Amino acid sequence: MGVERRHALASAALGRTTVPVRAEAEEPAPLTGVAGQIIDISPHLVILENPDGVEERLVIAPWATAWHGSPVNPVDLPAGTRVMIRARQSGRVAERLWGDITRVTGIVRTLGKDGRDLTIELDGGPHRGRRVVVVPYGASGRIRVRHPQLEPGYLFDAIGTRRDGVTHARLPATSQPTYRAASVPAPPHAYRAVQSKISGAAAWSDAFDDGEAGVAYPMLERADSECEDAGVSCSGLPYLALGSMLYVGNVCESRSSVLPIVACGCMAGRFCDRCVECGTSPRGRIAELSPLSYVELGGELTNGCFNARVGLG
Repeated sequence: MGVERRHALASAALGRTTVPVRAEAEEPAPLTGVAGQIIDISPHLVILENPDGVEERLVIAPWATAWHGSPVNPVDLPAGTRVMIRARQSGRVAERLWGDITRVTGIVRTLGKDGRDLTIELDGGPHRGRRVVVVPYGASGRIRVRHPQLEPGYLFDAIGTRRDGVTHARLPATSQPTYRAASVPAPPHAYRAVQSKISGAAAWSDAFDDGEAGVAYPMLERADSECEDAGVSCSGLPYLALGSMLYVGNVCESRSSVLPIVACGCMAGRFCDRCVECGTSPRGRIAELSPLSYVELGGELTNGCFNARVGLG
């Protein structure tokens, strides 16, 4: 069955129009996400190579800030650093730069020690696979406060840096759920078609290609998505098909976009947490965005989430 027909049937089942949801009339000036690898950088200009191999030059705004495992001056980002940049003025003025940033989300499998540092092997699901993350001794206190159950079977979610094939966790992305990954709380009894949009938390994931726009969604048909872990969520989400268009709105920033569902959000669906960036969201991660899409909707990569509303696009 084609994507267009699935979209039409889903719209009819949920009592919605098939006309794409339009952005809010008074949205702020658009943001542009720019991904690439730094070739050269000065206090006023950054030159990078984007994922297509094209050289780009961006002016660095006087108020610009950067992060490279900790806050740094943009000029201190070394050549060779992979960056995600939030830019204004049609992507020509950089105001926020994240260097070598990554996110490790998964189920704890094993733990070990490397000197004073902690090593954790994670199962990130069929799209991320197994990953080993190093928790440096200096960051372990902050991580353990938010993740007290560092034991096999529990969920883990941290933001850090990845360079030369090694991932270091620097910040907890969320407070660890109290339940094991296999014991996700049940969703509400039924999804009500009168809801035009559903509220919850939107996160981001590094399981996307650099510069890719799109979203991973938990409630996909397993046969269509070829993901046996799909269909798990503590939110009352409807089933959608891979390739459907999803409206995603950032409640905190009054920004919205219609994005394609390009992957299964099977790991996100196991997190029945809340986002507290502006107020407190209802429980449950309802979408997992690519870094590019997350930044263009006004999200801060080091914050890890924003309060969101989703609906059929």
